[in-house]
Amino acid sequence: MKLHANVFGEGKPFIILHGFLGMGDNWKTLGKKIADRGFQVHLLDQRNHGRSPHSSDFSYEIMAEDLLEYCSANNLTDICLLGHSMGGKTAMLFASKYPDKLSYLIVADIGPKYYPLHHQDILDGLSALDFDSVSSRSEADKELSEYVAESGVRMFLLKNLYWKEKEKLGLRIHLEALVANAKEIGVELSKAYVYTGKTIFLRGEKSNYILDEDIDTIKIQFPNAVIKKIPAAGHWLHAENPDEFLSKVLEFIKN
Repeated sequence: MKLHANVFGEGKPFIILHGFLGMGDNWKTLGKKIADRGFQVHLLDQRNHGRSPHSSDFSYEIMAEDLLEYCSANNLTDICLLGHSMGGKTAMLFASKYPDKLSYLIVADIGPKYYPLHHQDILDGLSALDFDSVSSRSEADKELSEYVAESGVRMFLLKNLYWKEKEKLGLRIHLEALVANAKEIGVELSKAYVYTGKTIFLRGEKSNYILDEDIDTIKIQFPNAVIKKIPAAGHWLHAENPDEFLSKVLEFIKN
């Protein structure tokens, strides 16, 4: 599958993988700051997200293969790989399977453990959007608010809106496939997968995705990992405290 990517900057390749229901554009501001430090940044849309192709097939194994295909097609080696949430799990699997492809692994607020399904209200809300009657972002936001209370989360989700045709809105995500495969998002990274390369896990201080009791199990599969906390940030740590997030990423690579 040929993934869509926004590429800018020159230097060492730095690939960023977004989270569930996101897209590479969510990382544009931070990506440009990374590019300014001498990297060629690749903001990828994972399958069924953003402008990448749609498919009924959806799993971390498949997304890791998509990434391998992208690297091969673009002759990318010795990459820095950053993944947030779902993208972090793709990145963990990719690093474990293809350790010779990367020099640094950066995982943002996700661990290798199993996570129970917790996106159902969001998926129900997006599925309930009727674009025969919803004709503006504000109308979509009002409809979605019946399922998703947090305005910041709705703002993030509604970045998927686009004009499918004249006066007809749609969602860039392949919602049907994501709903059908929602259980895949939380699956654990098999204990058979181990990556011994340079790794950092960044966790939001106010997030419950990586708990103190998870650290020992992370270290089993990623024995050379360092784990750092981003203050004043939850699960969207790169958006909630971008300066500290960027500082930690660059410090890790520099050292």
